[in-house]
Amino acid sequence: MVKDRMAVLTALMDQGVIPVFYHPDVEVCKNVIQACADGGAPCIEFTNRGDFASHVFYEVTRHFDQADPRVIMGVGSIVDAPTAGIYIANGAKFVVGPILNADVAKVCNRRKIPYSPGCGSASEISYAEELGCEIVKVFPGSSVGGPDFVKAVLGPMPWTRIMPTGGVDPDEASVKKWFGAGIVAAGMGSKLITPEMLDAKDYAGISRKVRETVDLIKKVRGKA
Repeated sequence: MVKDRMAVLTALMDQGVIPVFYHPDVEVCKNVIQACADGGAPCIEFTNRGDFASHVFYEVTRHFDQADPRVIMGVGSIVDAPTAGIYIANGAKFVVGPILNADVAKVCNRRKIPYSPGCGSASEISYAEELGCEIVKVFPGSSVGGPDFVKAVLGPMPWTRIMPTGGVDPDEASVKKWFGAGIVAAGMGSKLITPEMLDAKDYAGISRKVRETVDLIKKVRGKA
């Protein structure tokens, strides 16, 4: 499967919901990510949040390279260029961060890896686009103004592609508000892959929840 910059950007937008996930156990990660892929969301944002997270990422990415090439592994919570470089070397096909860092953009651009930095203002979004970011993360989505913020930005900047994380829930009311405002995708974490499902190792339940959310977004977009 081709996983170059353009293919990955297209896959992220087509998928609509990006599962945001981290677990220290490699086998749990494999099962959760496979469940997401089977549910129609093979693009995964693995968050860089635990000790030796990059080692877990490496093992999981190598596994899916053979086991299910549909899976597109991205990394989130990246705030500096060295860490971005580690994950790119370990197979990351897109990079997401809670903040905007020009050095991360340079590293990603050099390797043709999509970078979605966290932005909270029109000026930050514009600077991210100047640095070559095709899809800009709005973070924290609910705190910077929610769907109204998205509408306000897209008015004078209709070329902007926004992917919020934080505040977008896997239910019809939330999806309608955000996608109706004009976002191209949304990151979803514990509301999509719940702690209860993880504790119960309910991977079939995770797959169903992801499928329901993917289908809901298609319906809201008028593609169902």
